[in-house]
Amino acid sequence: MKLGIVGLPNVGKSTLFNAITKAGAEAANYPFCTIEPNVGMVAVPDKRLEKLAEIYKSKKTIYTTIEFCDIAGLVKGASQGEGLGNQFLGHIRNVDAIVHVVRCFKDENVVHVDGRIDPLEDIEIINMELILSDMEVLDKRLAKAKKGLRNGDKTLKKEYDVMEKLRAHLADGKSARSLELDDEQAAITASFDLLSYKPVIYVANVSDDDAADAANGVLDGSAAAPGSAAEMIQQVREFAATEDSEVIALCAQLEEEISELEDDEREEFLHDLGIEESGLDKLVKASYHLLNLISFLTTGPDESRAWTIKVGTKAPQAAGKIHTDFEKGFIRAETINYDTLVNECGGSLTTAKEKGLLRSEGKEYVVKDGDILNILFNV
Repeated sequence: MKLGIVGLPNVGKSTLFNAITKAGAEAANYPFCTIEPNVGMVAVPDKRLEKLAEIYKSKKTIYTTIEFCDIAGLVKGASQGEGLGNQFLGHIRNVDAIVHVVRCFKDENVVHVDGRIDPLEDIEIINMELILSDMEVLDKRLAKAKKGLRNGDKTLKKEYDVMEKLRAHLADGKSARSLELDDEQAAITASFDLLSYKPVIYVANVSDDDAADAANGVLDGSAAAPGSAAEMIQQVREFAATEDSEVIALCAQLEEEISELEDDEREEFLHDLGIEESGLDKLVKASYHLLNLISFLTTGPDESRAWTIKVGTKAPQAAGKIHTDFEKGFIRAETINYDTLVNECGGSLTTAKEKGLLRSEGKEYVVKDGDILNILFNV
């Protein structure tokens, strides 16, 4: 699971990356500070694992992870190679989803590449470069498909029709992800690997002064002073709604400072600020949700661990995430959901068995988020 952090230069991408990964990527006040993408892994927060590790005295606790790539700032003309744009667009093509950082703060000491603060225009610049790149891809594919149709290859008709529909939508300046498609059309579109079809989370990066209010949703709402962080966040939310994308408001600078604290200091610091959950925790969870992923759990004295699967995955395929032999020789899965185990059985599998809450599920069982699985299989 790989996400690319994108945006114009000097909007806070590398600062956010530092906060996410504690990797210390260079964050400087000039464009193109980042050339090659920085890459870092981050654990998906999951308090369920901590509880299971405590109950079963696990030697290890292993979280599922997300890979974040800090991609250099794009500028207008990137699709034509401006500012090493073609190279940067290539980096975006390698990620599963996009975290688009948008500047929603004013600071005379941090230059804006275009000399003004306008979140919607910033979003439009980035999206338009992705759209232009996609149009070039589609033009080449359309020409090839048209030739195939002339030669009598009728199997290309559906693909050609979808490409024409996409091309017209992109020509209107709209991202591919905002186009309504049926399941078949969506599957065809996914095969094109279009940049503007990748799912997006917009991160509204605010100043230190607005950090707590942004984290607690105080800045959300229609009543906002012109030019304020609240107004800028609202603009981003309204645009994101047209794409069915999510928005998270945070202060990247503050999140970086928080990430450097020990766990107990971090909780105390957030409490003092009146923040229930850090922006990074929200971002990581939203990223997980964005890609339609869930976690199932395994636990015992050796380790408590989270495993990543797609929503709708059946038990044998989930077992295969643990080991391929588990899928090949799958017999059944002893299953109980975390909430049931902890809330109704006090964390005891013995109690769960006595109450008849530990289920035996077969090959057609669709695994749910938070399911604790014990796989029975033939070697």
